[in-house]
Amino acid sequence: MTIKALETANFFTLKGHEPFYDLFMKSLYPWDLLAEIGPFIASLGPQLSRDDYDLLKEGVWVAKSARIADYVTIQGPAIIGEGVEIRPGAFIRKQVYVGPHSVVGNATELKNVILIGSVEVPHFNYVGDSILSYGAHLGAGAITSNLRADRQAVKVRFQGQSLDTGLRKFGAMLAENVEVGCNAVMNPGVSLGRDSLVYPLSFVRTSVPAGHIHKNDGSISPIRG
Repeated sequence: MTIKALETANFFTLKGHEPFYDLFMKSLYPWDLLAEIGPFIASLGPQLSRDDYDLLKEGVWVAKSARIADYVTIQGPAIIGEGVEIRPGAFIRKQVYVGPHSVVGNATELKNVILIGSVEVPHFNYVGDSILSYGAHLGAGAITSNLRADRQAVKVRFQGQSLDTGLRKFGAMLAENVEVGCNAVMNPGVSLGRDSLVYPLSFVRTSVPAGHIHKNDGSISPIRG
């Protein structure tokens, strides 16, 4: 069984010039990429232009145009892209690609993550084992839960279907322009389709189709124009 709407080629809108385009297109589902994030960053980093990037320390490449505040911890391998802002107290905990013009906020922690570009995780967020696409935004305190309480393999649930990923750790996949309200919690394996919206204080247990709203009571409905 496959879920076509969640396949990488249908879920993320990528252009050929992104450095990870070929990598993404070789996967069936985007969560297949989680194990590839670290090796991808370690391979891409040395290829970056020294005119545009500094090697901050072993395995950590930071664009010269990025703004890194005081009291930020960055562990490699990591790439911090052009025009990125990282605010005080952020913790970049290995295997993280922060794409151009993204914002990583105060007391936000990232681990094994790709923020494709223009992503905002600006206040007290935890994002682990996840991929967030262009324009995705997490409200203050919103988190991706990446480990089931029973430590079993994560399943992706979507419109009555279920896929066993075989992954012990898997947070969330956010397509383009997803908006997640303050203090929302996304269960392991949640995928949020393009232009979807999650209400504040929601507990999100199932994936949300493109152009839909996840409400506090767990119901999902189309966004009305």
